[in-house]
Amino acid sequence: MRRAFLMMATCLFLAAVLWPVFASAAQKCKDSIMATSPESDYILHADGTATQKTTGLMWARCSFGQEWDGSICKGAAATLTWVEAHKLVHQEKFAGYDDWRLPNKNQLESIIEGRCAAPAVNLKVFPSTEAAFYWTSSPYAGLGTGAWSVDSGYGAVTATEKSGKLPIRLVRDAD
Repeated sequence: MRRAFLMMATCLFLAAVLWPVFASAAQKCKDSIMATSPESDYILHADGTATQKTTGLMWARCSFGQEWDGSICKGAAATLTWVEAHKLVHQEKFAGYDDWRLPNKNQLESIIEGRCAAPAVNLKVFPSTEAAFYWTSSPYAGLGTGAWSVDSGYGAVTATEKSGKLPIRLVRDAD
């Protein structure tokens, strides 16, 4: 428990120190590294969703709280506690579907673009994504009050207190 707390405290400290440095920086990608989440892995739909061919998952292209305008995501992502996020996703209707949910840790990690940072996602698939930790549906066993979160900024995975407020990305099983 103490180790988990120290790891989380270290991550939060580093995020607080490094955030001002990278918050305004444009995404940086290394073309010499093979893409881990290339645009060709997705079917992009006009309704603001993308179907990931490798997993069979359909993703909302915008973070929850943003609006799809047909080409980009507008507005700011909403931040929610883990419990709020779980309640909200089961009430959400988007793009004609009402079976949205939070992705588990492995599913959310699958959209991380390992050759890019700030953010570490494919912006052609997930435009206007902010570099931030996102909630997963996966509880963290080492910290009863924690759940796994995935950093869209650099691809890090860590435990976060469920009372913290983070953005979410909706996912569903494609038909």
